[in-house]
Amino acid sequence: MTEKIGVIKSELSNAVSVEDYEAFCQRYEADDRAGVKKLVESAKKHITAIENEKKRLYEMRSYERLHSDKKYICGIDEVGRGPLAGPVYAAAVILPADAEILYINDSKKLSEKKREELYQEIMEKAVSVGIGFSTHERIDEINILQATFEAMAKAVDNLSVKPDILLIDAVHIPQLEAYPQESIIKGDAKSVSIAAASIIAKVTRDRLMAELDSKYPGYGFSHNKGYGSADHIAALRQIGPCEIHRKSFIKNFLN
Repeated sequence: MTEKIGVIKSELSNAVSVEDYEAFCQRYEADDRAGVKKLVESAKKHITAIENEKKRLYEMRSYERLHSDKKYICGIDEVGRGPLAGPVYAAAVILPADAEILYINDSKKLSEKKREELYQEIMEKAVSVGIGFSTHERIDEINILQATFEAMAKAVDNLSVKPDILLIDAVHIPQLEAYPQESIIKGDAKSVSIAAASIIAKVTRDRLMAELDSKYPGYGFSHNKGYGSADHIAALRQIGPCEIHRKSFIKNFLN
């Protein structure tokens, strides 16, 4: 009995792996119906896309391969150095050597929906995840760079296992001199471990800022995340700063 095209289309929509798409193509390759031929072509495009993504991921594991003699390779990244309000967050992530998380990348290159999906997958597959932050008060007290270092150190302290090496996006962390460190420029786009950390940090901070939007309405924290968007600056000038604004960051806007 010939399957209806709607049923075949539904079958294709449930495919997720290369093996699924290959099996689909084998099953329907000989079907002469134009609609089915289009579905088969779509499946082949999915196969090509996944294979290309796996090649990209192989390149993103180059730093991890350089340290393959280490058991626990930890990626570290931060988010929130630039905003006018809220804390700076950091994440430390240790992935299994064989972890394959398709489409992982620098969090800034991903949509909010994709970041949320990858956040869940990273949390499920990671050996350990540590999160740290420094408050707006701490940022004003010791400056944003030092507060960022503190957040990163806290993230490592919150790991459930001790890392053998730290891969860090662009900086060297003075508080973590006890660990071997490798600073990688634009590391969140070059290392899967750092990319994973960038996603965890970004999603965690974004969720917090969305919660703070209801506590401190009027500034648009749910969409601007505390960054100096035009509407945020206008609100700052109109209604003044709130409790979580960084005093050292907003002086120019208030004067």
